[in-house]
Amino acid sequence: MKDSAQQGVSRHSTHQRVVDLLKLEAAAIQRCAENISVSAVDLAVKLLHGCKGKVIVFGIGKSGVIAQKIAQTMTSTGTAAVFVHPSDALHGSLGIVCEGDAVIAISNSGETDEIVLLLPALKRRNVPLIAIVGNVDSTLSRQADVTLDASVDREACPLDLAPTASTTVALALGDALAMTLMEEKGLTADDFAANHPAGRLGKRLTLTVADLMHASPNVAADAGWLDVVHSISRYGLGAVNVIDSDGRLQGIVTDGDLRRTIEKTSPDSLSSLTASDMMTRGPITVSRELLAYDALRLMEDRPSQISVLPVSDGEGHSVGLLRLHDIVRNGL
Repeated sequence: MKDSAQQGVSRHSTHQRVVDLLKLEAAAIQRCAENISVSAVDLAVKLLHGCKGKVIVFGIGKSGVIAQKIAQTMTSTGTAAVFVHPSDALHGSLGIVCEGDAVIAISNSGETDEIVLLLPALKRRNVPLIAIVGNVDSTLSRQADVTLDASVDREACPLDLAPTASTTVALALGDALAMTLMEEKGLTADDFAANHPAGRLGKRLTLTVADLMHASPNVAADAGWLDVVHSISRYGLGAVNVIDSDGRLQGIVTDGDLRRTIEKTSPDSLSSLTASDMMTRGPITVSRELLAYDALRLMEDRPSQISVLPVSDGEGHSVGLLRLHDIVRNGL
């Protein structure tokens, strides 16, 4: 019993430590938000927004990881950016920095040797330099065109040594800059999707019903029940669209409609059953142009989910069938 009680206390203590460290990092971001200079933020955004070339982001160690993430976030949200390791820059990769570019350098101390060594070369290239530092009284800060204060009272590390709260604040600052630039540039959902064609976000913003639908499996309204069975089997989609003589959609017969109708029909009346008797009249339909993700929401966000949707054109003609299975299989 004693061991069990001790384990319970230990688990609670561990949980509380994690919570306290999360709160410490959250408080560090809050402190940054409250203390950051208005003029510094305005100038940083102005320099980045006015950049005619690309944004070069420097950082070493943990700050280098943060720098890579910031560069990727900017690039995916309308601001071309690239991470360059300062050591590589000192040995030739500095050639990527051209007049018209802008530079963001991240260093908690502001005295990172490799970055400090780069400063004269950056000045000669006449590129604006934005420093994200934890020490505003540092070489990097003094030589930057604008300094964003990312200082923290202490790290989340119990020894106050490992970069934790400081890197969290630097990342949050970089994200805030990227999102502000995104808004300033008027990036739309379509623009965002153009940069994310393969991911789930991109698919949700680009894939349409036309991309995923099947050619319309049609039967006439007066088709007998056996013809409907054969058609459902032949097309293999679990349903057929019921059309009139002009090809306009009248309803849909699914496997479930077929089964339920046959179950409640007496054997001697089966021969007279038609598609019209079995179909769901006036079904929910979608157009070819609708985003597949919106069609998915239409199928799922309802008291009773539906697994197939007829696709019709502007004049009500049956043009296809969309299955929930195909949407899910495509990663939406």
